[in-house]
Amino acid sequence: MRIYCEKDYDAMSRRAANIMAAEVIRKPDCVLGLATGSTPVGAYKQLAVMCRQGDVSFKEVRTVNLDEYKGLAPTHDQSYRYFMNNNLFNHVDIDPANTSVPSGLAEDAEAECAAYDKLVESLGYADLQLLGIGNNGHIGFNEPDSSFTKETHVVDLTESTIAANARFFESANEVPRQALTMGIGGIMAARKILLIANGTGKADALYNTVCGPITPECPASILQLHGNVVIVGDEASLGKVIAAGVPVCK
Repeated sequence: MRIYCEKDYDAMSRRAANIMAAEVIRKPDCVLGLATGSTPVGAYKQLAVMCRQGDVSFKEVRTVNLDEYKGLAPTHDQSYRYFMNNNLFNHVDIDPANTSVPSGLAEDAEAECAAYDKLVESLGYADLQLLGIGNNGHIGFNEPDSSFTKETHVVDLTESTIAANARFFESANEVPRQALTMGIGGIMAARKILLIANGTGKADALYNTVCGPITPECPASILQLHGNVVIVGDEASLGKVIAAGVPVCK
């Protein structure tokens, strides 16, 4: 793993956007694995600025998102399709037909999961997979469990995840209790993984990811087995990792 410690959220976002833009410039028809949540918003804004300035183009890029809430329509303002359109896709020159998010309204959710796995495989998996991390160490919506789930699957969200996401809804009762998420196998098949984090709330999760045992109780710990992982965090999120003596780049 290569770990970059940035001063704050804005600096973290710039570093992450630069890494993603470099991948697109290196391979204009690359496959980007994308994440949602509050953490990547700053990076997406930076990418939109780069695109408007002509520094990077997404015309040939294909994207695959990690997850979607079960039961939310793509037009729902808290769906992850809506999030991606609003925060990135509508602001860059990407072809909407080249963007993929699991369907939260699929009548047969299990069939949708299987079809999504086939789609990601047909694209050759992500050249660069962007990840956030939950306070409990989840990546995508792969929650702490007794085993790692390889395939895209329907997951029951933990109470801590529901509580963390409640700020996006009018109340915790409105947060969906299930989601469709890419499994650990699809994430680990990416050629490069970029994990971003900020804030003291992520300090324990990052410490367990980098310094703890590889265990499905901290899903992100599986990244220790991947050969090309870059972590970009701010000082607050990386405090415990740095205190443990793990070398970081500035």
